[in-house]
Amino acid sequence: MKTGDFDYDLPPERIAQTPVEPRDASRLMVVHRQTGRIEHRIFRDIGDYLRPGDLLVLNQTRVIPARLFGRKAATGGKVELLLLNRRDAQSWEALVRGKGLRPGVQIEIRSAGPQPATTVRAEILAETESGSRLVRFERPIEPLLDQLGVMPLPPYIHEPLRDPERYQTVYSRIEGSAAAPTAGLHFTPELLVDLRRQGVELAYITLHIGLDTFRPVKEEQVEEHRIHTEWFELTAPVAERINRARLEGRRVVAVGTTVVRALESAAEGCGGEACGWRTVAARSGPTDLFIYPGYRFRVVEALITNFHLPRSTLLMLVSAFAGRELILRAYEEAIRRQYRFYSFGDAMLLL
Repeated sequence: MKTGDFDYDLPPERIAQTPVEPRDASRLMVVHRQTGRIEHRIFRDIGDYLRPGDLLVLNQTRVIPARLFGRKAATGGKVELLLLNRRDAQSWEALVRGKGLRPGVQIEIRSAGPQPATTVRAEILAETESGSRLVRFERPIEPLLDQLGVMPLPPYIHEPLRDPERYQTVYSRIEGSAAAPTAGLHFTPELLVDLRRQGVELAYITLHIGLDTFRPVKEEQVEEHRIHTEWFELTAPVAERINRARLEGRRVVAVGTTVVRALESAAEGCGGEACGWRTVAARSGPTDLFIYPGYRFRVVEALITNFHLPRSTLLMLVSAFAGRELILRAYEEAIRRQYRFYSFGDAMLLL
């Protein structure tokens, strides 16, 4: 399968630079997978397409101030780190920007806030196969991130973010992501309450978003790409609710591609008779599940998502869910109707 089959031309002005206010005022494209019909609504109307008994699954991860700025201890050269995955109490995998950042290089990271300043030293330990670095800090960095770090907005957003909470979902709780689960940014507390009154059930998983959010697929053949590992957790009570919904014929609706990956990863270990009647099992740990056309979905029956980058694993995932031709046709219509794209953009509901 060619990576170029998941390319499309997006006018730069369609990339949303700031969020819509209020959150649920963004536009919503509703795509019916079986008929190919497309509707155009506002996100706050999403309850019109959800049924009593639907299980709406959301990712409760919270973005950390994961972008750090420092200098090489020996030369003073500028260094930028984007923390991706915590390996242990003091070591992280990180994307780096700067010259000569080889194993053994010492870095000094200094807070930019009011005095007294905080300084932390770190060392580049190794380079990973994906081009990131393994970095060890002299002490745990997480308690210091509010002093040292800044919010890691995606590289295609050039406008400053006035309120950092606007790049968090209203239900974010578990810190650890390098990016927001953007499909969830459209929900307000009031909308979630309205959906519960309507009989829609809510459940929460955690998947900390990392490297692949920022990277297009570079390999010519899709099958040759290896997706980056991300940590997720599906607790036993939530797994039980998902299994019960499936058993009772109720829909599991994923809010975002991160939820899809977490749920389908939890189903991967339930092949054959391993889980009996259950669809998923409780699970915590890394996942490198790469979903592209040809994948057989085991859990998710409807998906709320944003509009994704060309040639990205996320575009491939939604194409696997709804069909590449239908997705690309929907994207063409979204561009024609001036939808807003990417993290602060509009939403799509795939039924």
